[in-house]
Amino acid sequence: MANVRWRISGEYFEACSCDSVCPCPTSGLAARPTKGYCAAGLVFRVEHGQHGKTKLDGLSFAVLLRTPGPMAQGNWTVGLILDERASAEQREALTAIASGQSGGPMAALGPLISRFEGAEAKPIKLEMNGIAGAKQAEPIYLDNVGHPAASRLALAKASRSHMHAFGIDWDDTSGRNNGHFAPFAWTSR
Repeated sequence: MANVRWRISGEYFEACSCDSVCPCPTSGLAARPTKGYCAAGLVFRVEHGQHGKTKLDGLSFAVLLRTPGPMAQGNWTVGLILDERASAEQREALTAIASGQSGGPMAALGPLISRFEGAEAKPIKLEMNGIAGAKQAEPIYLDNVGHPAASRLALAKASRSHMHAFGIDWDDTSGRNNGHFAPFAWTSR
């Protein structure tokens, strides 16, 4: 799968267990998460995409992760949720992209993962609103950050987060947790 050419683009959304604003994107993943550990859900809604000859338009996938301390120290547990509407061929392609097996931005995170717990096909639902900046119609941004999704992230707060999969359990309804969103465009090269 590493030699297959692919490209995907669309919208990216994230919620993590850190209080808003998460210190990880601005520290090269070296900062200690605000609660000491990180639990995060990174959701990608693919508007246009192709892996080899397999079309991925309109599908979503989520990368669920947990780290026991600063992300750069590794020891990540990771699992993938794949859009239940995807065919077996599309699930295989999304897994290859999201796990970094087919190269691209997620491949750089591979050395940090100590436990890859696999992939499951499930429904993916998300709702998103940004934190308004001085211009009420536009969110506040973090620019020039080292993040696999995008170098410019809009800030949001997660009003509720529920993850129970792959041994990763996280529930929060405090409304204080960090969130990001951004357009993304990835390729295999």
